[in-house]
Amino acid sequence: MQDKIQQITEGFEAEISAVKDLKMLEELRLQYLSKKGLVSVLLEEFKQLPVDQKKELGQVVNKMKNQIQDRFNSVKTELEESGSVTDEFIDLSLPGRKKNIGTKHILTQTLDEIKDIFRVLGFSVQEGPELESDYYNFEALNFAPDHPARDMQDTFFVNEKFVLRTHTSPVQIRLMEEKKPPIRAIMPGKVYRNEAVSAKSYCLFHQVEGLYIDTDVTFAELKGMLISFVKQFFGEDTPYRFRKSFFPFTEPSAEMDIWWQPSGKEGRWMEILGCGMVDPNVLKNVGIDPEIYSGYAFGMGVERTAMRKYGIDDIRVFFDNDKRFLVQF
Repeated sequence: MQDKIQQITEGFEAEISAVKDLKMLEELRLQYLSKKGLVSVLLEEFKQLPVDQKKELGQVVNKMKNQIQDRFNSVKTELEESGSVTDEFIDLSLPGRKKNIGTKHILTQTLDEIKDIFRVLGFSVQEGPELESDYYNFEALNFAPDHPARDMQDTFFVNEKFVLRTHTSPVQIRLMEEKKPPIRAIMPGKVYRNEAVSAKSYCLFHQVEGLYIDTDVTFAELKGMLISFVKQFFGEDTPYRFRKSFFPFTEPSAEMDIWWQPSGKEGRWMEILGCGMVDPNVLKNVGIDPEIYSGYAFGMGVERTAMRKYGIDDIRVFFDNDKRFLVQF
């Protein structure tokens, strides 16, 4: 028994002297001071000794137990108070954990690219409210109250005077009211149409409209600017064409098409935007003299622009939040 006491005492002292952190200290506690540790096993053996031996060895066993416990407590306190040692084991040889971070939605990516191109072309970026008055959404843009062109856009009416804007053109009116020419800006934002949801239409989508007002602005400038945009966004060799059209707020008006041929499908001309020279009545409505100033305006849908560029044939996938679709971009 004396030999065992000496072995345990010397063994514990040797091992605790090599302890460098709390994890090692806890392993040492389990080895010596737990219910199945060496000290506990020795105490059980001590209980089986004859009475005369118990009297002889009792104080030695208690002294050993107390010394080991005190030494353990002392080392534990030192480690806990040391600023260079923590109770967390860190294996510096392990590779770092990869952080999973989100990415921009494909519509945000497309909108950012459109804005970057127009900024280079000299356009600022302007925004306005999504809840608009009938005046800004229709009347100031040359839509008379009984104008049949109002039927071109199915509108969400909030009440008799306010609507959810059907285009971002109201921002053009607000900008022309606040600022004197020259004006060169694009107006990105959400718009709303009371339309049935299908592969080709949605009740909510995004638009980017543009406006340039100055002296001696020509339709040729409008065409040149839009051709530059198409080549930068869709590619230098993208076929394009202009077709005459009608919009209440521009005269003359046109639509721009590009040749679209998805992989494995038959190609065809697809409209990407509407454009035209600002109607003189619109300039008069905002206090700009059409005898001095002229300008052009254009507008495109961000969803349809992305669909043309990436070969997407269903507008609904932009809003389904399906990760299988989103991770492709």
